[in-house]
Amino acid sequence: MNDPNDIEWQISSGTVEYPAALAKMERRNAAVQAGEEKELIWLLEHPPLYTAGTSSDPAELLSQDFPVYDTGRGGRHTYHGPGQRVGYVILNLKQRNADVRGFVHALEAWVIAALAEFGVNARAVEGRVGIWCDTPDGQEAKIGAIGIRIRKWVTMHGFSVNIDPDLSHFGGIIPCGISEYPVTSLAQLGMEATMQQFDEALQKTAESFLKAIDRDPSAPMLD
Repeated sequence: MNDPNDIEWQISSGTVEYPAALAKMERRNAAVQAGEEKELIWLLEHPPLYTAGTSSDPAELLSQDFPVYDTGRGGRHTYHGPGQRVGYVILNLKQRNADVRGFVHALEAWVIAALAEFGVNARAVEGRVGIWCDTPDGQEAKIGAIGIRIRKWVTMHGFSVNIDPDLSHFGGIIPCGISEYPVTSLAQLGMEATMQQFDEALQKTAESFLKAIDRDPSAPMLD
């Protein structure tokens, strides 16, 4: 079993420009592959921007108000900005459970567990990307996004959760290609959660996430 204490946690203050974050992820991904550095869970915020995944449709980009970056991760267009917690997860699935679908489900369950710490009954929905919950008026809305890339069995990218961003900024895209449902946040749901409090919830619930992706001791290691 992998020791969760061997994972480095970083929490960045201020906002991190997307190209710098992507370059750091790629460097760390290569270093983890080579066994030169620890796995990493990195929590941060970006300035307002849009990202385009490998399945993005240009027609779903409705505004050029903010920079648009190609990411290399799966998925379509997403928005990142202040008030949104982004989590980049760089883990070596060669030494864990080499199951991409299982990793995605475990990542979803981790975000859902962290939101539950604030009384939010969030869920994943089959066939619909992201993390979902109900608003006070009973409408289903998206509160988080998931998007990953795996290079030589080392993960990159991860998740984003809306704590208190400017939700109007999502109007510049069709988030993840889904136009039928709105986007919400903890603040809009009436939860006065700080970024630090959400980070603490992520750290509190991380053990279950890491156990879920741990390797079965009887399974052979990947070469």
